[in-house]
Amino acid sequence: MRHEQMEVWQRGKRLSVEVYRELHGLRDFGFKDQITRSALSIPSNIAEGFERYTEREKFRFVSIAKGSCGEFATQALIGMEIGYIAEQKGTQWRNEAIQLSRMLGALLNALASGQAKHKS
Repeated sequence: MRHEQMEVWQRGKRLSVEVYRELHGLRDFGFKDQITRSALSIPSNIAEGFERYTEREKFRFVSIAKGSCGEFATQALIGMEIGYIAEQKGTQWRNEAIQLSRMLGALLNALASGQAKHKS
């Protein structure tokens, strides 16, 4: 199965696109750059991992994507607290990041056991 067919990749891509669109006018370049990069990292690392030849490499990149979920959720929380992100939008993004992290955790467990179920 190609990464584009995986629900976790599709949802990660959707989140990244939404973050870029929502924050396009934000003037704090440092914050905008960091949060958009962490969102972009989620589907990008899934894709890179599934293009690698070894399961070890695949595991490594999926693990990085999972870490990016935590990074993004933290940045969304900070963005809400400093007034850059509306509370409803930030809460939605954080919830999605948490769900993606859980999906990636399940994928990592499957990869570790050698039974990668590409349903994620």
